[in-house]
This record gives sequence, C-alpha cells and structure tokens, in this order.
Amino acid sequence: MLSRLCLILAFIFLPFMADAEVFNPKTMTLPNGMRVVVIENHRAPAVAHMVWYDVGAANEEAGKSGLAHFFEHLMFKGTDKTPAGEFSKMVKRLGGNDNAFTSQDYTAYFQQVPKQHLETVMMMEADRMVNLNTSDENILTERDVIIEERKERTDNNPASILREEVNSALFANHPYGVPVIGWMNEIENLSPQDTREFYKRWYAPNNAILIVSGDITMNELKPLAEKYYGVLEPVALPKISYPEPAPIKTDHRIFLTDPRVGTPTLQYNYRAPKNSEALQVWAEAFGGHTTSPLYKELVVDQKQAVQAGVYYNSVSESHSALTFYIVPAPGVEIGDAEKAFEVILKKYIETPLPAEDISRAKQRLMDAAIFERDSLMGPAMIIGRALTSGYTIDDVENWPDDVAAITVEQAHDAAVSIMNGYDKPVISYLLPPEPEAEGEE
Repeated sequence: MLSRLCLILAFIFLPFMADAEVFNPKTMTLPNGMRVVVIENHRAPAVAHMVWYDVGAANEEAGKSGLAHFFEHLMFKGTDKTPAGEFSKMVKRLGGNDNAFTSQDYTAYFQQVPKQHLETVMMMEADRMVNLNTSDENILTERDVIIEERKERTDNNPASILREEVNSALFANHPYGVPVIGWMNEIENLSPQDTREFYKRWYAPNNAILIVSGDITMNELKPLAEKYYGVLEPVALPKISYPEPAPIKTDHRIFLTDPRVGTPTLQYNYRAPKNSEALQVWAEAFGGHTTSPLYKELVVDQKQAVQAGVYYNSVSESHSALTFYIVPAPGVEIGDAEKAFEVILKKYIETPLPAEDISRAKQRLMDAAIFERDSLMGPAMIIGRALTSGYTIDDVENWPDDVAAITVEQAHDAAVSIMNGYDKPVISYLLPPEPEAEGEE
C-alpha cells in the first residue's frame, strides 16, 4: 500500500502567495500529548480524517528494516471491535474511501467520508491505535504479502532496484539509505515479537497527530477527539537522533543494464540540506518547466534529450537530495547527452540564473499550490508531512513570505554550495542491453 500519494507529496508542499492567508488551521493538544489540527473548508459536507504517526522507516532498529511499512498493512488486520478486513469495507459503506502510506519519516492513515460519519471513523481509528490484533498468524500471513509486494514492486522493477542502490550510496551510514519497504533478507526474518514491540513503542497518542480537513470546526471536533483519542494512554517515546551520512569524496557511478529497460535514463543525485527555500526556487527556475534553461537548451535547442528536469524535496526530518534527470533523445548516446548537460549545469553555476527566471519560478510554485487550498486532502497532507518532519504550523503559514523573499543571489548561492560542496554526486545510468551486432549468434 505504498500509495501514489507518496509520489506527489513533494509537489504539494509548495508556497502560496506572499501575504495571503494559507490554511489558517486551528490547533490544540490533548492532555495525553496527541496534537489535533483542524483545517476548515465548508464547500461540501465532507471531511478528510488523518492520523499521522511520527515514525517511519528511518526509526527502525538496525537489521529490522521494513517494520514501519509492515504496520501500514497490519493496521487493517482488525481489532476485537472491527474484525480483519472490515475497516475499509465499513468506510466504503459510509460512502468514503481510505488508505495509508509510509515514508522515511512518518506513517499515515486516512479516510475521506461525509461529515456525518466522521465519528464512526474516529472510533475505528482510535481503536486500532492501541487494540490491534497482533497474533502470530496475522503477522506471519501479512509478512508473506509484503515479501510478494517487494518482489513485484522492487525486485521486478529495474528503476526501483537502481533507486535503492543510489540511496544506499547517497545516504551511507544514515537510515535514509535503507528502503522504506525494507531489505528482503530482513523482511523475511521479522518476527511476531519484533512487530509487537514496534507497535507498543511507537503507536500511541503522544506520537500521533490528528488532522481533520473539511466541513468541521475545532468546537465540533474537540469533544470527539477527547472522547475517542483523549482517553488513550501515552507511552515513553524513544529519543530520535540521526548520524551524519558518510562523506562522498569521489563521483560515484552506478550502472544497471536490464532487458526490461526500453529507454536509457541518467540521473545526477546530490545530497542536499532539508528546508532550503533558496534551493527549491533555484531548482524550479533551472529545470522545473519546459521554459527553464535546462529543458530549453538540452531538449529544445540542442535536441540531446527528450526529457530533462530537476527534483528537490525540501521537507524531511534529516537530509534531502537534489536530483537532475535526463532521458537522451533517440539516436543520442547517453554519454553525449551527459556531456551536454554538464556544460549547461556548469554555465549556470558559474553565472546566476536571470532574474526573470527566478521570478517566474516563484510564481509557478505559488500558482501550483493555490489549487491545494480548495481540496480536502491537500492541506492535510501538507501540514501532516510538515509536522512529522519537525516543522511547525508557523513554518507552513510563513512559507509564502520566505519564498517570496528569495533573491537571485540566494538561489544561486544555494546551488553553488551543493555543486561545489564537499560531497560529490551519485550518478546513475539505467540502460537497455546493447543491440546484438548483425551475424552474432
């Protein structure tokens, strides 16, 4: 259940117009430590109910990878009140939908339902926070499901295999180098006791954030939150700390050739700091659009590639990454496309991007994010991801002004600090097999 929502998270945590009201959420904290957030949207009589746990793959014990994602599955195995398989069926009978997703920093569960059924899903969600059926049979059965999921989604997908190798190199000596789904040999050895200990350690109200977005006010939600979540007992939470990733002193090149690959792809991956508005603006300006210099010069003018762009995820609890990707044009050798890319990158590291490119980039980010204000899930996703990554509501609400204030020089300096920094890139090549020469057997 690694939802596709995980794939778009980085695109929705974006700034809004400076000096404009963003979400204006209302917040409170229950006596047991559970944080509660309400985002009002009264355009339709519906709500999105989310519970975010401040635990992800990065918090797993060494050698026991996959436990956080394991619980994304196990939470649907039922309680005494809601038998296995009944949770999602009940949500559908109420006219809603539900799902869950896991990242390095968090695990989240959500339901979208008509407002009158909010209390029902709150009751069920609070129940499985502490009363989950963690029998050996449930755990071992679901472990087999996850093993098959890894085979299908990762081991049978060349791009996923390569991404694991890249992350392992980019975040050596750091939990972000371990895949969210876990390493196969470690998944196979997860025991029922490992799983139960993880549940008792992390699944508690003081490690969770309740976010409800939609046709609801805090005055309406507060008594329900107190009734269902406020009665749950807190636990003593482990302290979280991350080691510094190992330095990357030389260019690290990883090649994967696979007959399932139809089109070659090149990526330059740089380790980057989290929460850099300046780097986000530079990345968007340099390669975030078809009018950006990277795309215009490499794809349109030189015709060395059919795709080219930049990806930077600024929201994480520890480190992040800046990734450039290039898909060579048909008939163009990947090495030639790479050389052309390096020339363009060098030019804009030596010389700042034009002011108009920076200005357009900031406007694009603002324009794209405005659409999220009208949805139920968008604001809840943004705020949940921010809070579980160590940010505050003020960080979210002040984001527009912070981005609007970024100058050409600040954006340029942020990029230069990455490209000319101590850590070298991890460069990956996803390649189809070489065609056989005529006459070869």
